[in-house]
Amino acid sequence: MASIIVDMSEPRIYDAILADHLTGNRQMAFVSGPRQVGKTTACRRQADAYVNWDDVDDRKLILAGPREVVADRKLDRLSDTRPVVLFDELHKYPHWKAFLKGLYDGYAEQLRIAVTGSSRLDVYRRGGDSLMGRYFLYRMHPFSVAEVTSHTLPGPNIIRAPKPIDDAQFNALWHHGGFPEPFLRRDDRFTRRWQTLRLAQLVREEIRDLTQVQHLDQLEILVRLLTARSAEQLIYANIAKEVRVAADTVRRWVTTLGELHVGFLLRPWFTNVSRSLRKEPKWYLRDWSLVHDEGKRAETFIACHLLKAVEGWNDLGLATFELGHIRDKERREVDFVVSRAGKPWLLVEAKLSDDDMSPHLERFQKRLDVPFAFQVTVNADYVDRDCFARPGKPLIVPARTFLSQLL
Repeated sequence: MASIIVDMSEPRIYDAILADHLTGNRQMAFVSGPRQVGKTTACRRQADAYVNWDDVDDRKLILAGPREVVADRKLDRLSDTRPVVLFDELHKYPHWKAFLKGLYDGYAEQLRIAVTGSSRLDVYRRGGDSLMGRYFLYRMHPFSVAEVTSHTLPGPNIIRAPKPIDDAQFNALWHHGGFPEPFLRRDDRFTRRWQTLRLAQLVREEIRDLTQVQHLDQLEILVRLLTARSAEQLIYANIAKEVRVAADTVRRWVTTLGELHVGFLLRPWFTNVSRSLRKEPKWYLRDWSLVHDEGKRAETFIACHLLKAVEGWNDLGLATFELGHIRDKERREVDFVVSRAGKPWLLVEAKLSDDDMSPHLERFQKRLDVPFAFQVTVNADYVDRDCFARPGKPLIVPARTFLSQLL
């Protein structure tokens, strides 16, 4: 297949998110997300000055302190707007929090600060957070149907008007995933090589540097197992037997892989949080194109879109959302539930093809009094109607329509 080269500087929804933050807030913008999701590219488009810990000269500048950085990058000059300085890979500096605290406390009124790096930034951010109140976090995700069709911020109603996506764009998302390089290149050979290298780097570099994990060979076996088990409930005891480690070790490793954005866990939704934590969760890969089974890929595809929407809406302060799944004692289940302000707001059943309506959608919709319930079909053609126009009975809706209304 011939390689199709697309402009790698294509605008993204995160350009609008960052521009909105940097013009309206004095707090620093922390941008976290998976490796190679495009964090640095998006942030550099907003930055007037760029400082990278991996650059030897920039490292010396950071070690000299905030005042030297401001002077060297000429951030102390009068300008029409406050200049934006971007720090990349800064979390590799052991005293990065103290550096940012000093910079922010001394210069927050005359400049704006953005911080990004590898997926480890979010992990390092959590421990002993001396920066509380000085930053807002934005979690960056791969391209989605909504982002391909629109780069504008969602309005106060959160849900967008539906917008068509052309076949080439949708097929590229489905086959190559939403990470910028494979999605924009659309070359099968490149995608396979990119996927192999990315997973190897995550296991051999990110995990080795961040954690105390010693048995990397067994961890690689776990990663392969989890790749095949996207959209499945994880039974830690069973996986432990296959990997030949303790179940608690598997649990810790899965948590680490989630923190590094290899995948994410969805827990069953209960009003009682402790009950949810006792149940074993479902696992989804971040890169749905790695899932060979098309039924599981459809569920993973929709899961990733819903997670991006929920985290994005939360990060923008539009409301408080959570994503989970529903399963009762009789093993009746619905793939996804989105709660809003603690109450179920949206039920979603993921399907590859246009099957008959799942009876569980209506059952759970009535039981939980959920306004919206959709069976979302990946292979269905776009319909130019608002899925959310009328709350009520469950609807079978095309993924192309429904996902275009998210984020």
